[in-house]
Amino acid sequence: MIRSMTAYAQVEGDTPLGRVAIEVRSINHRYLEVAQRLPDELRMLESALRERIAQRVARGKLDVVVRLRAVARGPELRLNEVYLKQLSELSLHLSARFPELVVDFTDLLRMPGVVEAAEVEPAALSEAVQGLLDQAIDNLIEAREREGSRLANAIVERLDAMAAQVAGVRVAMPELRSLQRGRVDGLLAELRDVADAQRIEKELVAQLLRMDVDEELDRLDAHLLEARRVLALDEPIGRRFDFLLQEFNREANTLGSKSTDPRTSNASIELKVLIEQVREQVQNIE
Repeated sequence: MIRSMTAYAQVEGDTPLGRVAIEVRSINHRYLEVAQRLPDELRMLESALRERIAQRVARGKLDVVVRLRAVARGPELRLNEVYLKQLSELSLHLSARFPELVVDFTDLLRMPGVVEAAEVEPAALSEAVQGLLDQAIDNLIEAREREGSRLANAIVERLDAMAAQVAGVRVAMPELRSLQRGRVDGLLAELRDVADAQRIEKELVAQLLRMDVDEELDRLDAHLLEARRVLALDEPIGRRFDFLLQEFNREANTLGSKSTDPRTSNASIELKVLIEQVREQVQNIE
């Protein structure tokens, strides 16, 4: 399915560090370019997030903004049971020698190493943030595909119009050939009476060359078939289609240069207009 390069997506969810929001904006670009803004607490994930995006997006300039909406209330506290047991045994040992020794509970908690703050597990944090990024990219791709569907319809309309122009020239070709043969016969008649035979011969060759545009029409038909095939591919097609439009334009120019009749001249102009309209659409395609 065709994807546009212009889209926007936003998601928000909980992580071990707190609530995180991710915004992704995408616009046209020849290649993939990713710009990220992350809070300091998540800066270590920048490379992983960039690789994650590159796995799923082929083209476009993406602005990724990650915000830490709310930090968790506080680190989880836990007792160092091993250390506490050692202190307890030491207290019992000393109480026999110092009967009046009293250990206050709050004093015990203040001792370094008795109470520890549980650190955020980096792997769990990375998994949670990347999971949110996946959701954002899913939404971004869905938006790209919706816009891409509209672009595909616009392109198909113009391909149909181009096909109509080619078909119109084919219908007119018998009459155009008849007119061209008349011009050739006139030149041959002049060739018998004119002293500057070389000039007439050159003009005759030019007229004969202009009689045959079947090759250009056949190539235009082939390009139209290829364009419709490419539109149906389930992969990024922007670059491929851009190259195909160059081939379209080459044949339209040749058709115009060979024209000896307003009908083929107008068809060449109309084809170039339609090709440019398709090019404008293709600039938005991944």
